[in-house]
Amino acid sequence: MTTPSRRKAGEDAEVIVVGAGPAGSTAATYLARAGLDVLLLEKSKFPREKVCGDGLTPRGVKQLVDLGIDTREEAGWLHNRGLRVVGGGVTLELDWPDLATFPPYGVVRPRQDFDEMLARTAQQAGARLFEQTTVTGAITERGRVVGVTAKTGPDKREVTYRAPIVIGCDGVSARLALSVGIQKDDGKPMGVAVRRYYASPRTKDDYLESHLELWDRENDVLLPGYGWIFGMGDGTVNVGLGILSTSKAYGTTDYRALLKSWLDGTPEEWGFREENATGKIGGAALPMGLNRKPHYRDGLLLVGDAGGMVNPFNGEGIGYAMESARIAAECVVQALARTGPSRERALHGYPVRIEQALGSYFRMGNLFSRLIGHPTIMRTATKYGLPRKTLMKLVLKLLAGLYDPKDGDSFDRIITAATKLTPTA
Repeated sequence: MTTPSRRKAGEDAEVIVVGAGPAGSTAATYLARAGLDVLLLEKSKFPREKVCGDGLTPRGVKQLVDLGIDTREEAGWLHNRGLRVVGGGVTLELDWPDLATFPPYGVVRPRQDFDEMLARTAQQAGARLFEQTTVTGAITERGRVVGVTAKTGPDKREVTYRAPIVIGCDGVSARLALSVGIQKDDGKPMGVAVRRYYASPRTKDDYLESHLELWDRENDVLLPGYGWIFGMGDGTVNVGLGILSTSKAYGTTDYRALLKSWLDGTPEEWGFREENATGKIGGAALPMGLNRKPHYRDGLLLVGDAGGMVNPFNGEGIGYAMESARIAAECVVQALARTGPSRERALHGYPVRIEQALGSYFRMGNLFSRLIGHPTIMRTATKYGLPRKTLMKLVLKLLAGLYDPKDGDSFDRIITAATKLTPTA
């Protein structure tokens, strides 16, 4: 006995997912596993490059494990045990906390490989992946999103795809959201990141390394942000830096020059020099703190970077993209099991659940990003905070979102209480 299709006449799928990055591929996987007919549209062709640090904290690893991805080292993942923080003349190694909620290790894997693996996982689950398909906007009828317009193939042929629900996972550009008038909130922080790969003897490291002092040497200004050194395990290192929009230097700094200046100050034996570079410098914007709302409106859900779901504390986006994708998929599965107004109520549950999962924590991160936008505060925090290892263990849990909301230790209780006290505006 075959189950009759739930697609109506003129529809191409039950759900269209726009963008096959971590958010889109995760959403498509969960939807397809639930038996839905899913169309996953990706503008590029795999494998494709993506500007990123390539490192996942345990928060991101949890999402991979939940998805059924084998994260063992034998499966090609380079594990790390924590974060090495460098600043103020101090170097501190902090192990990831051992929690009920998250695994005690992080991983590193190039996005070129990582994204394709997730997209193929979605395909294996039953999602139909169309590559080289650039979505240009939403199709609306009677005020509701009922599909998308796109250009497909090498000849950029114009096509339309229709479905009762569309999930926007198209990244920081959020072209789909913009096409229906959903603008970003300029009051929320943005980040910018640049990175480059170098052949280096530091390719294997038990720790992700974070440098808290980024100096604009020309103006003698300490910038709000951090530099990273993530060994890739394959003979190369991903080196980059991220800067927050809360700095006066945001938008006026030559970030590529800043990266070069910082790396020129590192020991020569690390290999972070022009002759050892294995590629060009890449840059990307980081939309933070839930900076684009509503996350659901009239048939369109916004997930991951399209909804501003990058952590304002540390610039991490992959784990939160996957987390929000799973929530979106669960809401859509429930919605498509209903009809009429009840379906819409299920879809409106998505922004409610995102607020419950991330809202207060991200609001606290937005406040944090404004504070460290002041060089004096940044300098003081680095000077007096870093030498105190116990304090820094608390800071690590806070910045990486690694705490047990229930039944955790005293640090977990402090963070949970702080999120509850964070103002709503």
